[in-house]
Formats: sequence, structure tokens, C-alpha cells
Amino acid sequence: MKEKKSVTRLDSTYMNQYDAHVERQGRKKKRLFRRLALFALVMLLVTSTLAVYHVQQRMVYAEKEAEYEQLQEEMATLEETESELREEVELLQQEEYVLEIARSNYFFSKEGEIIFKIPNQEPSY
Repeated sequence: MKEKKSVTRLDSTYMNQYDAHVERQGRKKKRLFRRLALFALVMLLVTSTLAVYHVQQRMVYAEKEAEYEQLQEEMATLEETESELREEVELLQQEEYVLEIARSNYFFSKEGEIIFKIPNQEPSY
């Protein structure tokens, strides 16, 4: 077993000053640790807030991108419909085409012509 050495402490001004110095150093370390902990907490909050904001913005961007794609497809179909309608307008400006539509849909006939309606079904025989 080890022998316990007992040394008596001298009560002097130097020792009192040294004890005060050691105590001040301990308090400085505690304050430093507290400041670092507070700084780390603030940085954690800021970082997590920025991360959440970034994720939200990515989600909004993905939604907008999907909406943009859908609107592009819709615009393409509308442009196709527009071109078909423009062609039909050009055709409707021709008198022959209008007469053909009138003859087929409304049984408009030429003078002296007789129109017979034939059903679109195939004969049953």
C-alpha cells in the first residue's frame, strides 16, 4: 500500500494569491465553455433552419417543374388544335368545301338532283 503523505499548507499571501488565480482561471474556463456551448447551439439552430428552408424550396421547385411540364404538354395540344382550326377556317373560306359539307350533312342538293339517304350499316345478308 501507498503511504499517504500529508503536507501542511502554508498560509501566506502568495498562496492566497495563487488560490485566487486558480479560481479565476476556473471561472474563465466555465464562461468559455458556456459561450462555446451557446455558440454551438445558435449555429445548430441556424443550420437546421437553413436546411429546412432548403428542403422546402426544393419541394416547391419540384412542384413548379412538374406544373411547367404539364403546362408545356397542354400548350402543345392547344397549338395542335389551333393549327387544325386554322386549316378548317381556310377550308371554310372555299365555296366548294362549304357546298360539300352542306350536301353531305344537310342534304343540300343541286337543281334537279334527288337525294337518297342510305344507312351507314352494312346489309344483313
